[in-house]
Amino acid sequence: MVLAVTLGVPATGQWINYPAPGVPRTKDGKPALTARVPHTRDGRPDLSGVWHGESAPSDAPQGTNGDALPKYFLDITRDLAPADVPFQPWAADLYEERKANFGKDDPISRCLPLGVPRTDADGVPMKIIQTSNLVVILQEGDASFRQVFLDGRPLPADPQPSWRGYSVGKWDGEILVVETRGLRDRGWLDAFGHPHSDALRVVERFRRRDFGHMDIQITIDDPKAYRGPLTYTQSQVLMPDTDLLELVCNENERDSTHLVGK
Repeated sequence: MVLAVTLGVPATGQWINYPAPGVPRTKDGKPALTARVPHTRDGRPDLSGVWHGESAPSDAPQGTNGDALPKYFLDITRDLAPADVPFQPWAADLYEERKANFGKDDPISRCLPLGVPRTDADGVPMKIIQTSNLVVILQEGDASFRQVFLDGRPLPADPQPSWRGYSVGKWDGEILVVETRGLRDRGWLDAFGHPHSDALRVVERFRRRDFGHMDIQITIDDPKAYRGPLTYTQSQVLMPDTDLLELVCNENERDSTHLVGK
């Protein structure tokens, strides 16, 4: 299944080794990823940049391009014993069915977008563009975007469900707290197929630890699918001096007719 969901993944972005302005550097000219957190003119941590999900230590599975997959790409419950995952009965049954079928019904096998929070552990980069009232996240994986509004607007009372949902954010000191609702219930939370319902509420806490490292603490609250919240932290590593490619899925890259399941 890992092979199916990582076909066509580029190793790096375009404009490779193009020195970006404002990047602190060591004496030999390499980016100093442990330098201080940059801040915007209004004093907020600046999350801008091209980021890639950090892999687990040595046990991380490999993608088809040889790169280790982000830690929670496959399984958001990897830190829990199977008996400790607080499934509702129907969600447990659906999860087991998806596992038995080797993930053949994964939406991305049909060129559908990754949902939230699965995008935080995608195997290809994302680019964050930050202003005072808006954060835009560009996903290389399916050449799509996500908007996080910081202008104080409320979440829609009756949203039209979408793959990325509707996101609003606010600052809690040095941490950007983002709440997302209105997600389509066809989305998968990871490549193993943990399901969710239309009641899913996702809270992400973005914290840039230093210039080149960021943590996204993710809390999944879906009472229809889980008896209690699930929380995990997907770390990100900055990719300086590079940029995104256009990666568009099509039927020749991900032909779901070859995914026959059990």
